[in-house]
Amino acid sequence: MHRTRCRQRPANRDLPRGDDGSLSVEWLLAEWPTGTPAPTDYWLSTLPESTPLKELVRLAKIRWRIEHDYRELKTGLGLAHFEGRTYAGWHHHMTLVTAAHLFITQLRLTRPKADGAG
Repeated sequence: MHRTRCRQRPANRDLPRGDDGSLSVEWLLAEWPTGTPAPTDYWLSTLPESTPLKELVRLAKIRWRIEHDYRELKTGLGLAHFEGRTYAGWHHHMTLVTAAHLFITQLRLTRPKADGAG
């Protein structure tokens, strides 16, 4: 797996411009798996120029964790199951779902399954 980065100005007429009319310079991160004819994944980042490549890769890959947690909140903990009509009821539901997610995350971090445990 090869990873590379370079500083680029993204092209888009809807992006905010500086006082001089120029677009901001951002990181373009590319991942090129061994044996493939071209890179397979790309990310743009507005992190500072001093950000190490390893940190750029870590932050780009964290999206999987966020998507996994959101899917767990919706399917396993009932995030999308609220059918009430009040803000207070919705807020109560979201608070309980978030607390349940915190609980299972703490369990996952403090009591990992032993090898071979199902």
